[in-house]
Amino acid sequence: MDYKLTKYSHAAGCGCKIAPQVLDNILGHKKEHSFPNLLVGNQDRDDAAVFDTGNGTAVISTTDFFTPIVDDSYDFGRIAAANAISDIYAMGGSPFMAIAILGWPINDIPASVANQVIEGARFVCKQANIPLAGGHSIDSPEPIFGLAVTGTVVVKNLKKNKGARPGDILFLTKPLGVGIITTAIKKGLLKEDSAALAMESMIQLNDVGTLLSTLDGVHAMTDVTGFGLLGHLIEMCEASGTSAEIYFDAIPKLPNLQSYIDQRCCPAGTLRNWESYSEKVNLKNKNQKLILADPQTSGGLLVAVASEGVTDFLKLVKTVGLVLSAMGTIKKVKEKKVYVR
Repeated sequence: MDYKLTKYSHAAGCGCKIAPQVLDNILGHKKEHSFPNLLVGNQDRDDAAVFDTGNGTAVISTTDFFTPIVDDSYDFGRIAAANAISDIYAMGGSPFMAIAILGWPINDIPASVANQVIEGARFVCKQANIPLAGGHSIDSPEPIFGLAVTGTVVVKNLKKNKGARPGDILFLTKPLGVGIITTAIKKGLLKEDSAALAMESMIQLNDVGTLLSTLDGVHAMTDVTGFGLLGHLIEMCEASGTSAEIYFDAIPKLPNLQSYIDQRCCPAGTLRNWESYSEKVNLKNKNQKLILADPQTSGGLLVAVASEGVTDFLKLVKTVGLVLSAMGTIKKVKEKKVYVR
């Protein structure tokens, strides 16, 4: 029997992420107890926690998991693993170990299908040169899978979502539109070429982040996931005390997005995202929110680069096969956090 995993989930991938405004209410505003060695906690909504272990190095710890974004179990495992490991790369670190988090409706879907999820994750972990060293599982009403990942970083190379400066140039290493494409999958409207491009994007490791950590010109970095490009850019601006201007036509996007938007293939998470931060954004066209607030699963790295460091940045990313173009600029703080041109 062919089990289509998306039929068992209420939301797809990072689209099941709790909206930013609701998450703020859950976390509250109480300050954490002081831990001098905790270099990064949740104060700036960064990608992972970082703890200084001395001798100029630090440990990075993160976890990420979600419901199925594709029907194939092996592909689900690959995407979830690449997505979870990305948080280590987004901090400029190198992963060294992962453990699995699995929730499975054991009475509805055979264990053999869950095994293929694990095998997909194991394949990606092997690509990242880390072991999938264990984990934990529960009987769950819908499939859930992800990883807890541990990594290391040289403290002087640590990159945060905080640190962007006016004049910095913004780059995005993967195209937007994964949420729209995967919603088209659930509706049975997807074209094969769109499916292949979305899959290729989601399973691509963001390991370029480790290389980018060595560049002084990289002032801030984060990965774009469930809050969409706007949500994660707003977090960068708020943490850095800045605003940003982005150019809609220059932002990398998967092809044929408008045709799927016209067929109402926008995930519910898009509107939840937009409702959470719409007052912080100035749009040129209200329909732009359907792409800019689209929840991304295993999205690219959003990087703020000093203008004088752009040449070195572009040379470095080209060594790993990425050809990128500027998509925006960090500005002095203004009334809105993001202005879309």
